[in-house]
Amino acid sequence: MGKIQEEAMLEKYDKESSYRKNLGKWGWITLVIGALFTLFHLYTGLAGAYPSLIQGTVHLGVALSLSFLFYPIKSSKTQKKGVPWYDAFLSLLSMATYFYLIVEYNRISTQAIIFGFSTLDIIVASMGVILLLEATRRVVGMPIIIVAVLAILYSMFGNLVPVFSSSGANWQSTVTELFFSSEAIFGTPIQVSSTFIYLFLFFGVMLVKTNIGEFFNDIAFRLTGKFTGGTAKTAVIASGMQGMVSGSSVANTVGSGSFTIPMMKRAGFKPSFAAATEASASTGGQIVPPVMGAAAFIMAEYIGISYNLIIIYALIPALLYFIGVFFATHFEAKKQGILGVPKEQLPKIKNLAKRLDLLLPLLVLIGTLLAGYTPTYAALLAIILVFVLSFFRKDTRLSLQGIVALLEEGAKTALPVICACGTAGIVVGTVTRTGLGLKIAGGIIGLAGGIFILVLFFTMLACILLGMGLPTTANYVVTATMAAPALIDFGVPVIAAHMFVFYFGIVADITPPVSLAAYAGAGIAGANPMKTGVTAVKIAIGAFIIPYMFVFNPVLLLQNATVTTVIIAFSTAIIGMMAISSSLIGFFITKLSWIIRILLFITGLSLIDTNMWLTLTGLLLLIIITIFLNNQKASEKNLRSL
Repeated sequence: MGKIQEEAMLEKYDKESSYRKNLGKWGWITLVIGALFTLFHLYTGLAGAYPSLIQGTVHLGVALSLSFLFYPIKSSKTQKKGVPWYDAFLSLLSMATYFYLIVEYNRISTQAIIFGFSTLDIIVASMGVILLLEATRRVVGMPIIIVAVLAILYSMFGNLVPVFSSSGANWQSTVTELFFSSEAIFGTPIQVSSTFIYLFLFFGVMLVKTNIGEFFNDIAFRLTGKFTGGTAKTAVIASGMQGMVSGSSVANTVGSGSFTIPMMKRAGFKPSFAAATEASASTGGQIVPPVMGAAAFIMAEYIGISYNLIIIYALIPALLYFIGVFFATHFEAKKQGILGVPKEQLPKIKNLAKRLDLLLPLLVLIGTLLAGYTPTYAALLAIILVFVLSFFRKDTRLSLQGIVALLEEGAKTALPVICACGTAGIVVGTVTRTGLGLKIAGGIIGLAGGIFILVLFFTMLACILLGMGLPTTANYVVTATMAAPALIDFGVPVIAAHMFVFYFGIVADITPPVSLAAYAGAGIAGANPMKTGVTAVKIAIGAFIIPYMFVFNPVLLLQNATVTTVIIAFSTAIIGMMAISSSLIGFFITKLSWIIRILLFITGLSLIDTNMWLTLTGLLLLIIITIFLNNQKASEKNLRSL
């Protein structure tokens, strides 16, 4: 796939990529503002952040200003040269509106809270909210705007709502609380985005722009290419590694998929399966520590535990997910008779060994995080390492012009996350002020009749619906605010509840009918979009089962765990994932009948259950099925030899 086709595909399926490509003379302005914006975050990362309201104001104000310059009022106008006057005006207005808060910071943070806000304050706050919503609509899309507008309407007219009613409020009270407090627009999502997330996103941009990211693909190809269905397994590893830092399932599907999907098709995989594999791996990258699509930082703040613990707790579920995807690709390859890539076509070990130092930034990033250093320190150290290492090779070296463009690209890449976090803050502020989260939690429990499994099921549906079309960070903020309280009220451990809603918010990207990552993959593969979405659900079935597993068995999240209990739970879960994947693909030792597929699915579920007797029954069933299929395969072989 050529660069132009890739950009067209991104514009079609990824709202975040529908930006102006030809800014004309405005290109110099965005270059300067974008570069200074990134330098601001690097400086505050090194010297320490400003007070949260000032740091957040600069972060969001400049981001909105750039958003109006980069993103047109309609996606169809991305190819027009330059920036129209009204977008230039909105860009300047955004900067002025948000920087008003810095100028008036002392008065607003002290006197205004006691004596009330002036008419000018209310006008500025109103413009601030409206500009944020419009910029987010352009950059991220309508789904989160609908949720935010409904939250504002509920805040104002909640007293008229027959269900989950609140006291209501006037416009002045609503907008000043949204704009001038540190509990709404400038709440936790923006505070975390303006410190940790921006630096990690910039780290991801550096890996791509210095071509170090391509080294990940080469390693994955060498490790898995020679095995059965090796091209698909390569896609799983490479896309998982890149998706971890990209923060966008769709963008990673298109970026990695332009290389992996044609490769899988050439090997013999059906177009829909190739596209679904790429979408599943790219989406799964969002749940992989240490970055987890940049949501891990916000999760740590919400739950109130260290970030280091979050990435440790998230490790086993992420491994189970990708093990499940691996099983699916393996069984499909066996079913279709697809072999590995000839050894001579794989990257040479000698050549890879010469470039192993390029893994240092990622290893140092993970090592410093696990050692207990702050995410800011870890990200800065990794960024410095990438920058230094890039100069040792011609293909990774950056020119002065390239460095400035890299700084601008860091700003451009962060815009969707910043806008989404700001708008998600509107939802969080409303839910917190009105108590809506607790009311929804009570509603879910009441709808489920107090039956725990139904509470989980309805929460799952709510998260998938809320997560449709949202970027990872906003996705988690909304689901954690609206859905997690239902599980916590029912006694689910806090970490398990938040991981549950996070997983189901993420899988919205591969769940029909709004499976954007699957549709993007289908566009590259030339496959049927709906069929690709259904296939992606089969491949990524782990994402739909694993959250139930760690709710019923928190040992998988290392809660109240010992080495023995973790090994047993992890081992039986792997065997269970194997049985379920083979059931959905229709191949184990040989092609499966529908009866055996159903039995294998039941076997897999029993193996991932916490009940010892069910687990033992599942193991016995699996042994019986294995013996039966081996005998069946031997009989078929004997018949063919006659």
